[in-house]
Amino acid sequence: MGASAAYALELNHRLSAQLDSASTKGWDQYRHSLLIQYMSSASRKRNAAPSVSDNGVPSKKPRAPRQSKSKKAIEVEPAPEWPDYFSNLLKVYKALNTVLAFCSSRKNFAITFPVVRSSVEALLHAPLELEKVAELKALLPEIVKFAYTPRTELRIHSDQHVGSGKRERSPDFSAFQTAGASSSRLNDVDEDEHVLVLDFLDNSRGKKTATTGLAYALPPALTPAATKKLIERRNQRFVEAVNELLRATPVDDDPVALLQAAAREHIPVHPGLNRPLTALSQSDAKGKYRVVPEPDCRPAIEEVIEEIEGQEWYAEQIAYRRVFDARDGQQGLEHIKVSTYDGDTPQELRAGIRDTASVIFTNFDMLHASILPHEDSWRRFLKNLKIVAVDELHYYHGIFGSHVAQVMRRLRRVCAAVGNRRARFVSCSATISKPGLHMKNIIGINNIAEVTEDGAPSGRKDFLVWNPPLKDAMDPTLGRLNSMTEATKLMRFLMARGVRVILFCKIRKSCELAMKTLRQELTADGRLDILERVMSYRGGYSQEDRRKIEREAFSGNLLGIVATNALELGVDIGVLDAVIMLGFPIGGLASFRQQAGRAGRRARDALAVFVADSLPVDQHFINYPEELFDRSTDDLIVDLDSKVILEAHLQCAAHEMPLTADDEVYFGPSMKELCETSLVKDQDGWYHTHPRYLPYPAKHVSIRGAEEEKYCVVDVTRVGKPGGTATILEEIEVSRALFEIYEGAVVQEVSHDTKTAKLVRSDVNWITEPRDFTNVDAMQTYRIREIKGSPHRAFYGRVELFTLVYGYFKLRNKAIIDAVDLDTPPWQRETTGMWLDVPKSALELMRASGMNPAEAIHSAQHAFLNRFALAMDLKTECKVPEKEYKASASQRKRPARHVQYRIARREGYSLLLLRLIFYEPSGKTGGVAVKAFDHVNDILRDAHERVEACQCEEGCVDSPSCKEGNVVASKAGALIVLKALLARPIDVDLLRNEPDENLDVYDTVVEATTVRTAEGVEVESA
Repeated sequence: MGASAAYALELNHRLSAQLDSASTKGWDQYRHSLLIQYMSSASRKRNAAPSVSDNGVPSKKPRAPRQSKSKKAIEVEPAPEWPDYFSNLLKVYKALNTVLAFCSSRKNFAITFPVVRSSVEALLHAPLELEKVAELKALLPEIVKFAYTPRTELRIHSDQHVGSGKRERSPDFSAFQTAGASSSRLNDVDEDEHVLVLDFLDNSRGKKTATTGLAYALPPALTPAATKKLIERRNQRFVEAVNELLRATPVDDDPVALLQAAAREHIPVHPGLNRPLTALSQSDAKGKYRVVPEPDCRPAIEEVIEEIEGQEWYAEQIAYRRVFDARDGQQGLEHIKVSTYDGDTPQELRAGIRDTASVIFTNFDMLHASILPHEDSWRRFLKNLKIVAVDELHYYHGIFGSHVAQVMRRLRRVCAAVGNRRARFVSCSATISKPGLHMKNIIGINNIAEVTEDGAPSGRKDFLVWNPPLKDAMDPTLGRLNSMTEATKLMRFLMARGVRVILFCKIRKSCELAMKTLRQELTADGRLDILERVMSYRGGYSQEDRRKIEREAFSGNLLGIVATNALELGVDIGVLDAVIMLGFPIGGLASFRQQAGRAGRRARDALAVFVADSLPVDQHFINYPEELFDRSTDDLIVDLDSKVILEAHLQCAAHEMPLTADDEVYFGPSMKELCETSLVKDQDGWYHTHPRYLPYPAKHVSIRGAEEEKYCVVDVTRVGKPGGTATILEEIEVSRALFEIYEGAVVQEVSHDTKTAKLVRSDVNWITEPRDFTNVDAMQTYRIREIKGSPHRAFYGRVELFTLVYGYFKLRNKAIIDAVDLDTPPWQRETTGMWLDVPKSALELMRASGMNPAEAIHSAQHAFLNRFALAMDLKTECKVPEKEYKASASQRKRPARHVQYRIARREGYSLLLLRLIFYEPSGKTGGVAVKAFDHVNDILRDAHERVEACQCEEGCVDSPSCKEGNVVASKAGALIVLKALLARPIDVDLLRNEPDENLDVYDTVVEATTVRTAEGVEVESA
């Protein structure tokens, strides 16, 4: 195909140079004239370098496969002889391939069939019929996209677009509409609503480059060499597909007839046309499941799995399967009348619940802020209290668990004061490694009996580890199918069979995208009967919406729930039959097992499916699936020695009733010192709350951290219309609002003064991703500590966090289709943290050996946190791969703050200091950073020993909570950093040469600068 490729390159070069002007005059005009020139030139030189032989097989001799020195050469199976039909079909494919290669440009044009058809016909001098394209689709089903798409999904701008005035709007789909082709017309039903799209889904557009510097890539303008390689690769893939078909066709069958028969299923049908019910995609071959079965009539899970394995779309996605047999349960209490007492309980009902209820469901927030501060009103109930049951005990650890432990001690103290020393404490957890020890820390009592035999009834449960298949098994470089697509497809399949499913997503955005995907797919399938029984559940909903979803789920009316970990705990949805986990949960193994346990709680068989993402932590469990079930969970830590937390609860306890020295039995040996220094002592020796906490001390102590300010998100779509009013959708914390609501997407107006965002409903097929700049700076040192056996030091002090969102991208299929500038106020806050400055010698060593210092720092920070028990309440800087692998240099050298605005907007990234830094999230002042600082020697040594002894490739330096997916990682680099800090000798084997792609990456790390030290600070001994 030498001549074809050469002229294709010339055409692509000319086309790229004129695309911008094409946006005003029309894409079709430029494309048609240039292709005619190509056709004329190619016809004059067609005999110079023929690309295929007469039988359709490439004339170029196949390249012999590589072979190792120790193995025999692999014999290449000869290519079968091609019928003329396939040779002619190859010509169609090559013409189509050439046209689509031209469309692989920087502008994200919608490649519609009328545009492609007229161009291909100009090359072939013959009509291009739908049947031929359908045959190509049948041959390459995962590569060729040939389907109707709603016109709104191809637009870049919404109807409610609000321009920022800083950047000219990118051309929209309507700018490139063309006249119809010369051959037979398509179905033109609802022409304004749907468009027939023809494209190749092989990552030819939107591929990231090493020079991008952005979290997502603009569709690149292909270079001549890249265009040639793209055309050749696609043509070769067609040849392989035809050869594969010919080899698989029985001698008595006609491969042409087989292909034509298969192609009939791929001729696109306009969604506006009526389809027979038998065409519903979720029905089986016999037409079953046109109607969703009743719960009692659904098939067994084992039967469903067998049916999945027999589907056409099944491609060995099940990487691992484990079955747990059914278990009989023990009878418990039934028909007990209970009441709920929480923040949603109306005020007028609270007194009646307090006076008449025998069993109360509440939470620690109410116990801390409502029940204990008013113990005089609750005295009768507390005096007769017999059992205190704490469900989901494993949830209470870290800072929150440390607060809960002090609340429980306050409760025991008040009960004893009113004469009740008989109360028993019971706790439950299915995912905890040392339940007795953890309950002792939470409740504060020593006489604990562990019950490890599970008495809950459970049916047979199947666990599947699901790895999305390759897009093309013949070309692994194309990657795997999207995990969300796999999860929603599996969910639709299960719901059609009456299997009630919950799909867990890691973040709210994923939850919303999954729900949107289900809505589109079920509508396209014609399964509105299923869609109306699917709901989403996540944080931020109103009380009314939450209760509605919970009622629907508990009653069994819902077939599907899409949720974040908001439903991981606390809501018993016992009628669920299956759980799908989209990606490994951020909470680790405990969250994985908790989510998996949400189904099958009524002694019915159940299914749990882990659909792996492409992230390293997910792929680790694809390679080692047994660890999901056999590896023990991490020990849970409660910090009972934190003086910050203890002092706050002593103020609350003294308000409930004055403290005495005898209360040390509840609050420990540190109580007396804190009472003397922070509380008020009367002449009788009683300790009272300090006046600054009065009149309500509990309001000054947030057991979940400081409350963030919130933005109110309001739907104003119907405002101004008859009967239309504004509707509050949700409240979003300021830490999320800056990254999620900004003018110009679907947001009409944002007021940072009133903390209000007005949204207008819009039908678009893109999402937004903020363009932001975040800086974490150590500003002042309060304490310095020796690192044992090392000349280096650990530091603790004030840390400043600075975030600026200066724009956003519009994304479709992970490719940027538009970029928008914003003017938003920066978000600045202060907190406390600790840091470790890596010696300059380590930086020079890594550079000399070809290692990426940013990878080393990032992995060393993860290794440190992985060995710190309270790491969930400590944050670090996670490195963005597209910023760390940028191939161009930045001029930024730690400029003053006013300069950072300008540079952040221009570059979106900064140089990094050679420093490991850890900080507490703003608003959470639980003393976690100082705890890490106090134990820095133990943590460093433990991290070093763990990484050095581990045999994995990167797993020990990965973190499930890394927001950048652990992409910027180097186990060897982390080990060098840890050894340098501990002054350990560095093994020469660690100084391996890194892959060649690191050579062109700009080094973003510079030597750490000195941080100002407060007066009187002395170095503490190790």
